[in-house]
Amino acid sequence: MELFDAMRTTFSARDYTGDPLPDDVLYEILDNARFAPSGGNRQGGHITVVRDQTAKQALADLAAPAAKRYAAQVKAGESPWNAAIPTTVSEAEIDATPPPALLTETFVNADVVLVFTVDLKVVASMDQYLDRVGTVSGGSIYPMVWNTLLAARQAGFGGTITTLAISQEDKIQALLGVPHDHAVCAIVPLGKPIKQLTKLHRNSVESFVTMERFDGAAFNRNNRD
Repeated sequence: MELFDAMRTTFSARDYTGDPLPDDVLYEILDNARFAPSGGNRQGGHITVVRDQTAKQALADLAAPAAKRYAAQVKAGESPWNAAIPTTVSEAEIDATPPPALLTETFVNADVVLVFTVDLKVVASMDQYLDRVGTVSGGSIYPMVWNTLLAARQAGFGGTITTLAISQEDKIQALLGVPHDHAVCAIVPLGKPIKQLTKLHRNSVESFVTMERFDGAAFNRNNRD
């Protein structure tokens, strides 16, 4: 598969056929994904391969509370788990909302679940003193997460980046023996997708790329003509 084809067709796969993802195929996926960049090339990322069904169920259970809040906020017309705009949904409303199966059962149905963590001792968090949620440290792990999904697509498999269970990071650390100085960054179920999507819908370049300033003119292929 050509690189641009993979970039344009790697979708969030949550429904799987049940076919196995063999260890040798998974190894090849990760052997290519490891070439992703990281801050200072410190390579502080770690991947825990979870095949045990009990552990996968535990991860699904840990995602459920955050999934309940996600669904309750969507129902209220809010952007779920938004750090900039406080929610108006009450805890009682959240508790009464059932967690959507699509957000939890994917862990159980996937052949393998990959838990991506990063060693906080080796990342450079340039935004640590800003008055907002930190995002910069993710640059040392999320490129490898995306490389994994691209490589899985190349191999005929698929998955999705999930983060709901991370709201209970301490319990994930206890479940999988993750050190407390390692942040849990993504939980990625992988399997053989029931459907292979070939056309994705994304915003156009002109809708989110501007010239010179955030409020500048839209960038397009003819800007310098």
